[in-house]
Amino acid sequence: MNTFFRKRAIRYPLIGLSLLGIIAAVLLFLNNFWLGLIFSTLFLIIVGVTWKIEDDTYHSTEKHIETLSHRVKKVGEEALLELPIGIILINDNQVVEWANPFSTRTFSLDSLIGQHLFDISEELQTIVHSENSEPTIIKVEEASYEVFYNKEEKLIYLYNVTERVAIENLYEADKTVLGIILVDNYDELSQAMDDQKRSQLNSLVTSLVSKWGKENGIYVKRIDSDRFLAVFNEVALARIESARFSILDDIREATAEHSTGLTLSIGVGAGSPSIIDLGELAQSSLDLVLGRGGDQVAIKQLDGKVKFYGGKTNPAEKRTRVRARVISHALRDLIRDSDKVFVMGHKMPDMDAIGASIGVRKMARMNDIDGYVIVNYNELDGSVTKLMEEIREDDELYEQFIEPEVALGMMTEQSLVIVVDTHKPSLVIDERIVDKAEKIVVIDHHRRGEEFIDNTMLVYMEPYASSTAELVTELLEYQPKTEKLTMLESTALLAGIIVDTKSFTLRTGSRTFEAASFLRTNRADTVLVQRLLKEDIHTYIERAKLIETVEVMENGFAIAKGNNNIAYGSVLIAQTADILLTMEGVTASFVVAPRADGKIGISARSLGELNVQVIMEELGGGGHLTNAACQLEIDSVEEAVERLKEVVNENKERGM
Repeated sequence: MNTFFRKRAIRYPLIGLSLLGIIAAVLLFLNNFWLGLIFSTLFLIIVGVTWKIEDDTYHSTEKHIETLSHRVKKVGEEALLELPIGIILINDNQVVEWANPFSTRTFSLDSLIGQHLFDISEELQTIVHSENSEPTIIKVEEASYEVFYNKEEKLIYLYNVTERVAIENLYEADKTVLGIILVDNYDELSQAMDDQKRSQLNSLVTSLVSKWGKENGIYVKRIDSDRFLAVFNEVALARIESARFSILDDIREATAEHSTGLTLSIGVGAGSPSIIDLGELAQSSLDLVLGRGGDQVAIKQLDGKVKFYGGKTNPAEKRTRVRARVISHALRDLIRDSDKVFVMGHKMPDMDAIGASIGVRKMARMNDIDGYVIVNYNELDGSVTKLMEEIREDDELYEQFIEPEVALGMMTEQSLVIVVDTHKPSLVIDERIVDKAEKIVVIDHHRRGEEFIDNTMLVYMEPYASSTAELVTELLEYQPKTEKLTMLESTALLAGIIVDTKSFTLRTGSRTFEAASFLRTNRADTVLVQRLLKEDIHTYIERAKLIETVEVMENGFAIAKGNNNIAYGSVLIAQTADILLTMEGVTASFVVAPRADGKIGISARSLGELNVQVIMEELGGGGHLTNAACQLEIDSVEEAVERLKEVVNENKERGM
């Protein structure tokens, strides 16, 4: 009972009134006996009744409180035992000291007392050890429980939220998903067909897509000759994801008799209740797929996460000279509207990045604008160093090569920054230049990844091209003829093409040879290219040592690894991967070795059976279907190899 109540504080004022009454009675007796007698009599009666009422009230209240306390205690005990809330009390050793019947029924045991928490549920033990104070949902048999843990009292509370979870799952499963399906090469194939064959092809594609949609609960509507709109929900999305978007293979195989066959590119938007957001996500996903070469699927969530499926085939050459001319003229206008042009490639630049940078710098000169190539001289190695030695002999050209710090000081709001041979801000020579630039252009031949430079004014990405140097050479053909390419500039561009195509053996199309022909016309020196690409004995021996460590896995996947105490050049790592691919029985090669920047580099090559781009993307890198790379910030080569094997095995299980 309340301590204040037990002291009966109301009696203190009563005592005070009684004392005042006695004093008043004495004074009245002294003045008038009869008046004092009457006052004293009345006062005694009133005081007596008041004290009696106070005493009765006290005892009555005390009895009521005792009864109420008993009832509350009884209700509390009954609540602990009967309420549908699990309560488990544990000690410091995670052994159960007490548990209510609901907890015992939850885990289908006769008693929980005395049992270790690990024996009851591993998930509960994980929650107890966790620093996270937020409630956690666990599964016990078919039911779902929300778990709260009070660390101070060592109490575990379990609430049955099975119905709530079921409703949430139903809501998530019924969320709308939008997809845009594009027939990649429809125009190219249909142009050469007569009306009858074109109609048959249309019917075949529509039939296959509609059948696929019906089987998976997808509403599909053809909205253009080469485009479909798909509306479905998360359940259907999970179903077609588990089937790896089989429609890609179905269309390719069914139309294989039509020249190269048709392929599909699909952009999917998911994760938002807004139809407008879903439409924008689907279009953004489709743009991403087309930037990666088509014949694949991209699923983009509202939080920006992207998943890719497909991409098993090498992209066919789809770009046209009309597009090259339009891009070249647009770039010309941007250059003329700028006060300076700064060209920048990726970190640890190769011949393609340097050659393309020299070509773009020449475009600025052709339009009477000062152009500068940004380089970090501490990152140059191998053939690039030899090229820079040749450039030093040309005073006019060498003066246009500047360090990032110098470029930052020269840049203004009217300056144009052109990024070549990469589209990822994390891979450029200096991110501060991209952040400061008001006007940015990207020219790249790699398949587009999730990471991309923001606020670009012009993007020219062609994954069908052999190299960025090839793209830049084509653009140069449509620039003003105020200046001709010098021998050294043409040679640098040709060297970039030769390096990326492995001397015209990989990813080489008719346009590649046309670009090389244009450069030879402009006095490109093939002998100088050979001299630039020569290697020394030390490099040859180091590569041989790397090859000596090779381990051939199942399906012809070869992995070579470097020494943890040696820093290897990126070119050496790439060349080793190229050589391993030429070995009998090797269908894909991976070389894992430490780099000079402290990261572990992985260079990957394949003959097309394995999509090495997807594998490298999962490790934070990127590239092409048959040629990709990444850099890992981990401690050892062995750790990188284990991570690589995990990703390769996961992709094999998914059928990539």
